[in-house]
Amino acid sequence: MTVTRVIGRFFGAFINALVTVLALSKVNPNVLTFLGLVVNIWAAFLFAGGNFRWGGVVVIFAGLFDMVDGRVARETNQVTRFGGFFDSVLDRYSDLAVLSGMLVFYASIDRYFYVVLTAIAMTATALVSYTRARAENIIPKCKVGFMERPERVVLIIIGGLFNRMAQVIWVIAVFANVTVISRMMYTWLEIRRLEDAQLRAVPETNEMRR
Repeated sequence: MTVTRVIGRFFGAFINALVTVLALSKVNPNVLTFLGLVVNIWAAFLFAGGNFRWGGVVVIFAGLFDMVDGRVARETNQVTRFGGFFDSVLDRYSDLAVLSGMLVFYASIDRYFYVVLTAIAMTATALVSYTRARAENIIPKCKVGFMERPERVVLIIIGGLFNRMAQVIWVIAVFANVTVISRMMYTWLEIRRLEDAQLRAVPETNEMRR
């Protein structure tokens, strides 16, 4: 058995135990979602003060709430449409709070290029989820692109723990925008494909009526 598998099993068992305890406590899953936001705001203050490593540790802690709120909802039969909506909205607040902390840090040390770069990363981060949500009002699915929330959170953790946040901001700014553009292109192609299929179906329907 590899070291990676051992670590995976250990953390899997830990998460399962945590979900069981929280389910028995009858805690509302939306409370867990809200606590995740609070912890991410704490991480944002740490990043704003240049405490990158502790910020990375706190983001790991916040990630626990992300991993357990949905599972607790299923275990306690409290899955609701509002819960999914609430989780999605607070995830956006969490993402932007953490990056706002980085923006404040770079402004405090007069690194204005990185202030702008962080703002670009924040904009793209918001648009990654928005483009998918908007596209899926028009087409069945739009889950293309690489830089979704789990990847961004892992990058923030790595940047914090290894004090490589500038490089991480570059990666998020570039690849989150690539994801947005790829979703726009995919949606355009899918709309064309659906419209072509509808146009082909119209003559066939008329032919059948004759």
